Amino acid sequence: MYRVAVIGGDGIGPEIIKEGTKVLEAAGDRFGFSLDFEDFELGADRYLATGELLTDDDLEALSGFRTIYFGAIGDDRVPPGILEKGILLALRFHFDQYINLRPIRLLEGVATPLAGKKPSDIDFVVVRENTEDFYVGIGGRFKGSQKRVLEIQRELYHAKFGLDIESDAEEIAYQIGVVTREGARRVIRYACDTAQKRRKKLTSVDKANVLSDVYGLWREVFSEVTAGYPDIATEFNFVDAVTMWFVKNPEWYDVVVTPNMFGDIITDLGAMIQGGMGLAPGGNINPEGTSMFEPIHGSAPKYKGLGVANPMATIWAGSMMLDHLGEHEAAEKVLEALGQSILDGVVTRDMGGTSRTSDVGDYVAAMVKRH
Repeated sequence: MYRVAVIGGDGIGPEIIKEGTKVLEAAGDRFGFSLDFEDFELGADRYLATGELLTDDDLEALSGFRTIYFGAIGDDRVPPGILEKGILLALRFHFDQYINLRPIRLLEGVATPLAGKKPSDIDFVVVRENTEDFYVGIGGRFKGSQKRVLEIQRELYHAKFGLDIESDAEEIAYQIGVVTREGARRVIRYACDTAQKRRKKLTSVDKANVLSDVYGLWREVFSEVTAGYPDIATEFNFVDAVTMWFVKNPEWYDVVVTPNMFGDIITDLGAMIQGGMGLAPGGNINPEGTSMFEPIHGSAPKYKGLGVANPMATIWAGSMMLDHLGEHEAAEKVLEALGQSILDGVVTRDMGGTSRTSDVGDYVAAMVKRH
């Protein structure tokens, strides 16, 4: 039996999680394991009623679970960023979920905007560092008359470029990116292990030609770690180049490893070439701790309760969770059943179908149970 913490969250989150748990329970029935789901009421409703986002008690309780199954977060009644940073990002950082794993795979029967590309051309994995880079929250804004502004400006502009700064500058904002050797090492090692299970090709993404300090370190660590995996072919891509090649030649890629910010950007591009946000799952993984699996799309509050939300990304995230738990055969069966639902036309309106959210969940669960 596997204990799983469930956070439905906001908007369509509870609806799509309901279908995901339905499919996972069907997989358990088929393959001889059980799942004990425990709900955690985190999100806008509790925040608006109590002012609480994520408490120490919540974190202590969640730490008792190996996996969290997450719906979506965000609500029009709450200013953007409060729920996202206070709950979703807080969970990632607290549990040190340093791997963001994103499969970019085109399933049969799904349309891609890339002309002439087929499922065999779009099948790779992005391993994104998930706790460092520009998302560590070091930054600020200052008005021009403040002494600190002038000190920062002079350091950044005069020392670096020999430029003089006017003392009446109106305002300055800055954000600092941080890459540590150990942070880079552990995510690159995970990417190498992933590549060994696939086609043994690993691509590193960075912008070391301009941001040479942080990503220069990233490149050094990539070379050091991959030297221990002589059977894996490796290459470097600048992030601007990789966005072009994702579109022109996605078949070149097998496993892509990237710092946090660039990974955030290129995986949304990956989601679109695999058929859209409704089909894009993600895992936030700590191999030795609590991991979290979720669809990457938002909470879509305007569709709440209408029964039109696409649950496929959530079901796919559930498949990833089963794989993480070691139920590899069940995980593959869930993904196979998802593909069968697409081929049979049981899809929601965003994919050109007429099925309701629960119809898709019911159909995929039935396919999982079918021998």
